[in-house]
Amino acid sequence: MPATSITVSGPHVDRQDEVLTAGALDFVTELQRRFGARRDELLAARSQRRAALAAGAGLDFLPETVEVRTSDWTVPPPAPGLTDRRVEITGPTDRKMSINALNSGARVWLADLEDANTPHWANVVGGQVNLTDAVRGTIAFTSPEGKEYALRDAAATPVIVPRPRGWHFVEAHLLLDGRPVVAALVDFGLFAFHNARELVERGRGPYFYLPKTESHLEARLWNDVFSHTEQVLGLDHGTIRATVLIETITAAFEMDEILWELREHAAGLNAGRWDYLFSVIKNFRDAGPAFTLPDRNDVTMNAPMMKAYSDLLVATCHRRGAMAIGGMAAFIPSRRDAEANERAFAKVREDKSREVAAGFDGSWVAHPDLVPLCAEIFTETLGDRPNQLERRRDDVSVSASALLDVASTPGERTLAGLRANVSIGIQYLRAWLSGNGAAAIDNLMEDAATAEISRSQVWQWVHNDVVLASGETVTAELVRDVVDEEVAALRGRVGAEAFDADPTWVTARRLFEESALGETFPDFLTLPAYDAVLTAERP
Repeated sequence: MPATSITVSGPHVDRQDEVLTAGALDFVTELQRRFGARRDELLAARSQRRAALAAGAGLDFLPETVEVRTSDWTVPPPAPGLTDRRVEITGPTDRKMSINALNSGARVWLADLEDANTPHWANVVGGQVNLTDAVRGTIAFTSPEGKEYALRDAAATPVIVPRPRGWHFVEAHLLLDGRPVVAALVDFGLFAFHNARELVERGRGPYFYLPKTESHLEARLWNDVFSHTEQVLGLDHGTIRATVLIETITAAFEMDEILWELREHAAGLNAGRWDYLFSVIKNFRDAGPAFTLPDRNDVTMNAPMMKAYSDLLVATCHRRGAMAIGGMAAFIPSRRDAEANERAFAKVREDKSREVAAGFDGSWVAHPDLVPLCAEIFTETLGDRPNQLERRRDDVSVSASALLDVASTPGERTLAGLRANVSIGIQYLRAWLSGNGAAAIDNLMEDAATAEISRSQVWQWVHNDVVLASGETVTAELVRDVVDEEVAALRGRVGAEAFDADPTWVTARRLFEESALGETFPDFLTLPAYDAVLTAERP
């Protein structure tokens, strides 16, 4: 390994010396030097594909990989701890929420270093500290009010599956040769270096969720990262396993190829529905009325294009022996509104019942109170079986036109939907800037994906002159009026004095307006938001 040349520029974080060791930084240095340039090339390829779509090129299954799709092959059987994934809980890696997730009774904890986290340096380093303690069963926490949190049974905790940041992000607090290190390599590298061998010794393994993948070539890069890591850390080939979120429209056309590229490292695919909708809007934002979606809450998994995507994912996974994991139940139960809980639990039951009937092997929830419900629904079908991998969906045949059938999505475009996009987008950005990437808004757990839908849908509606059900045409002027009204409402709800004393509200509004109304469409809302965080850190 080379001598460490990474420069750490972030503010001091408690216990950072346990994470940012010389050996760990050497390892991340080697990852960056080996794979950073290829990552840059793949980001350029993303831009080229988006430009082609804007110029009128269509999307279709790749002709050059037809043999991968039509030949018979399978991925390895599930790795230790990943045989039964009927309910998985997702959440950030702050200490209290980590303990709650580990005590939830779920089979898997998606330890989120990505969309439910914000890349404040304290979160990046602190999350790694918390994961290290969680792997060893020593994690505990005492709140400022004196409430103590600890593991109820360290031997019965969920399998820990971190989700690193996507390929598009960099970690500005770690510089190599004067340039920021790729954030995905930081998150993956620090966790693998400190915990991979420990996990194997405990009968599990280093497993990961991979977000924002847009092509099989990006999966190939991850596969090379995994193989290199196994060699350096002395792990058997195939010890590292990955579940890929199919949350971009381009990846939906390359599911077979993504599993093929990962081969011995493949564990499954996940239906990341919220980012998937964002990807549809982002890629076809200027493609005209046929690609203009209705209100966010009207787009369900029963919409033709979403059902096609879901069915194809299950069929692909089970044909290849890989797990198919369903989407998020984002509802947060309320201790004060039993009637609202009853309605929400009914919707969750309906959604999870749909998933298990479609052949999914498990699904996600955002709150511990939903774990028993999700487990009950999947167990009604699975019984004592750990999964339903044997259930082939040979009835599924999905065409490119079915995946792109946005026009058949039922629902309306309403002023209430516009208001919800504005309010949720600004509230989430304010939470994100404050260090909280998993924000409870109106009894739903919002993360970066739902904020992306909110701002991108506004941009799309404005640039396509959408007429709302009430007759108004969506213009920049109308959106600014709605922003004024929604910000005033938020100020009244928070309290004028507290609102005015918190500068993140002003920044959140600015970021939302720039990303929703600017001529330039930021690929990811979190990138300019990260710049704002870095600016605020400077003295």
